[in-house]
Amino acid sequence: MNKILDGYCRLLELVIVLALVVMVVLVFGNVVLRYVFNSGITESEEISRWAFVWMTFLGAIVAVRDGGHLGTDMLVSRLGNTGKKICLAVAEMLMLYACWLIYTGSLAQTKINIDVEAPVTGWSMGWISGIGIVFAVSAALFHLMKLGRLFTGRLREEELVVVQESEDLAKLKADAGDKP
Repeated sequence: MNKILDGYCRLLELVIVLALVVMVVLVFGNVVLRYVFNSGITESEEISRWAFVWMTFLGAIVAVRDGGHLGTDMLVSRLGNTGKKICLAVAEMLMLYACWLIYTGSLAQTKINIDVEAPVTGWSMGWISGIGIVFAVSAALFHLMKLGRLFTGRLREEELVVVQESEDLAKLKADAGDKP
């Protein structure tokens, strides 16, 4: 199962890279066309915006899988193993609820916008809110897997605190450890 999910995340990373390339090419190309040739690509702004939205949500899916979202552990890190497990279970359940809210909201919005055409490209506006469905289902799967690992006792102790430190804080801690 992990191999499948790793492959899924690699695919998402590839789509993210492609979305970034599309954004750069369209925006840069449009700037060059406007200033050098006094013309432009009409669709570039709309497609770039859509690519950015999709790139953001797909990146959030990968971050959920990797535990890459920022958080704070002031309370949880001071608890014992049982307290950490309880807090993790509550946090995962709350995140599952948030996924459910995102899913239902995105589904409703997609149904509303499925027949609405984008002003420039004419594509269905359902594609914009549809990424919320993809995110909610994917993130919920990762949260359910983590809960399953917690309840079956297959979660390592260091995985009980789900916090990703900011790079600045990690550097400060490393620098403080280097000084006598």
